[in-house]
Amino acid sequence: MGNKLLCLGLLTALLGYYIYSPIPEDVAQPGTVMLLSALFRAQGHVSEVAELLGLASYMETLRLFTVFTLVPPTSDENVTVTDTELSNVPVRLYLPRRAPGGLRRAVLFFHGGGWCLDDAGVHDYDHLTRRISNELDAVVVSVNYRLAPPHRFPAQFEDVYSVTKFFLQRQVLAQYGVDPARVCVAGDSAGGNLAAAVAQQLPQDPEVKAKLKAQVLIYPALQALDLKLPSYLDNAEKPLLSRTLMVRFWSEYFSAEPTLREAMASNAHIPAEAGPLLQFVNWSRWLPADVRGAHRYSSPAAGGTEPGRGSPGLLDPRAAPLLGSEARLRGLPPAFVLTCQHDVLRDDGLMYAARLRAAGVPVTHHHATDAFHGAMTFLDGPFELRLAHRLLSTTLGWLRDNL
Repeated sequence: MGNKLLCLGLLTALLGYYIYSPIPEDVAQPGTVMLLSALFRAQGHVSEVAELLGLASYMETLRLFTVFTLVPPTSDENVTVTDTELSNVPVRLYLPRRAPGGLRRAVLFFHGGGWCLDDAGVHDYDHLTRRISNELDAVVVSVNYRLAPPHRFPAQFEDVYSVTKFFLQRQVLAQYGVDPARVCVAGDSAGGNLAAAVAQQLPQDPEVKAKLKAQVLIYPALQALDLKLPSYLDNAEKPLLSRTLMVRFWSEYFSAEPTLREAMASNAHIPAEAGPLLQFVNWSRWLPADVRGAHRYSSPAAGGTEPGRGSPGLLDPRAAPLLGSEARLRGLPPAFVLTCQHDVLRDDGLMYAARLRAAGVPVTHHHATDAFHGAMTFLDGPFELRLAHRLLSTTLGWLRDNL
């Protein structure tokens, strides 16, 4: 009996040690966030073990966890939901059921997941996009773009761009009762990256006549040239996105070459031809002083990656919108940029907001000082966060006024 109690005590202590992780003091519901963090860490550890044993790749195992959260396209009293295709790309379509008072708004939404994970049909994204459709009385197109590692850049961009370009045709907009002057792109994390890239590319396309009304970028990933920004260093182990995992997402997005991930981890992956673009990731120029803290700027060293080898997207604004030239940014639609203090991607969003303003683009920047990466998606279920509702409410408020 004594040995059993001792073993139980040891297991309980080990479990408590595993679950415990330091949570920023200003984050509400710290117990819930701690459990969330432990769950995400456990999924990562299982994926690492599966890869070491040769059972499946790291991303394949992580993707299995998201499969368990897929939900069918279920309509309710407010919204009709269907899975269909636009321009041969799978999408989940949300159509408001109430009688229209005129032409409606439309939101093209791109989910997050590091270009490798998730789906428009996972519970969290289905709930989020359903809320957007219902509360804005908007048509929402949530795009199921191809995922890495089977499909690498530019496949993800090509899918969301193809859907957006197709949807902006006058006959398609008319089919869904959408006002051509009230369409926006939106996305979170990797989806925010894709939304920013699409917004930049559309004005360059002579075949596209319609213009976007707005762009919504929720804690977006916007560059991979400097992975030692203050936010990457200060938030390297914060929930729910570590620096190590973000490096892995970037490398999987770009290349099957394992040496790229190793170089990225040490910030020694910069192609020699990147020199002229480093000005756009010079955080000493673009970040406000209160965010820089005690960090001192050191330019990433060029020459770590051979030209054109293993990093086809590193310098491409379709993969790294922060690297877009001022001419490419000028004239873009008004932007809502949401950043979180405890997020490795915080500085990407801060710098992009500053660059957009410098190019004359109207920007509303909402910085959540008590938030972490991915917070907006926890809108219900056992890990529901009041923070998620607050962030969504702020985002919807801006869309009501600007779309």
